[in-house]
Amino acid sequence: MESRWSEGGSSTSSIIIEKSMIKYMSDEKETKISALVVDDDAIIRKIHKTMLERLFNMEAETVKDGKEAVDLHLSGANFDIIFMDKEMPIMDGHEATKHLRAMGVKSMIVGITTRGDDKDKEEFLAAGSNHCFEKPLDRAKVQQVLQEHENFSI
Repeated sequence: MESRWSEGGSSTSSIIIEKSMIKYMSDEKETKISALVVDDDAIIRKIHKTMLERLFNMEAETVKDGKEAVDLHLSGANFDIIFMDKEMPIMDGHEATKHLRAMGVKSMIVGITTRGDDKDKEEFLAAGSNHCFEKPLDRAKVQQVLQEHENFSI
């Protein structure tokens, strides 16, 4: 089984990845990686969710702000990776990251920001995120996160 995904740019290129290539390794069992996309922009949520599901065969859910992410975890949900936008209403990404870490959430948290300046990255990292990238989230950034985490196998 294979997925095709077109990356942006002036020319379109197809990337083929076997769905079985990305696995979460735990006690010799292979299961899908679970991801939560937290972003107030519905289009970005859809793009990121689709990319994670099609390119990386992840089980992805979405919420529209940091408070929803915190509430979801308070209700017992758990994810392997959380992709957290910086600027959102109600509760922004760095505040939500602080809350999640204070709750004991061990998920890998990846901050996503529209600005490439060091201030946003420093805030995310200080709040407890594992990574921080400038938008857009793309295949190479997700692969970097997966390669650096010991429980993920590509």
